Amino acid sequence: MPGIDECLLEAMALPGARGASLVDWTSGLALGTAGDSPVGDHETTAAETAEIARSAAEFDSFTAADGGPGAGPAVEDLIVTTRAGYHVLRFVETSFESSVFLHLWLDRDSGNLALARLRLRDLAERLVLG
Repeated sequence: MPGIDECLLEAMALPGARGASLVDWTSGLALGTAGDSPVGDHETTAAETAEIARSAAEFDSFTAADGGPGAGPAVEDLIVTTRAGYHVLRFVETSFESSVFLHLWLDRDSGNLALARLRLRDLAERLVLG
C-alpha cells in the first residue's frame, strides 16, 4: 500500500504524465506533488483544481442521485480536456473524514485517458494516508 510519494511516482509512470499531486479540496493545498505544473507552480494548480473538485463534490446536481446532499462525494472522478492535455481528478475515499483527490495532468498526444482513469482508481484505493 503506497504512501503519498510512492502513489505520485506511480502516477508519473503513466504514459504522457506531466504532473501529479494529491490535493485537499477543502483548503486547496497540495499534500504532495511530482513532475510539472501547467502554470509552473504546484500550489496555484492545487488551489485551482480544488475549486473544481469542491464544486463537483458539493453541488446537488452531482450528489442528489447518489444519496443526497451531505452523503459525501458521490463523484468518482472529473476530466477536464484542454487543447494540450487532460486533467484527471480522482477523489480518494478514506475511513476518516477526508476531502482529498489525486490530480494527474496528461499530455494529450501521448497520454492514455482510459488507462489513466483505471490506474488512478487503483492508486486511490491503495493509497495510505495518515
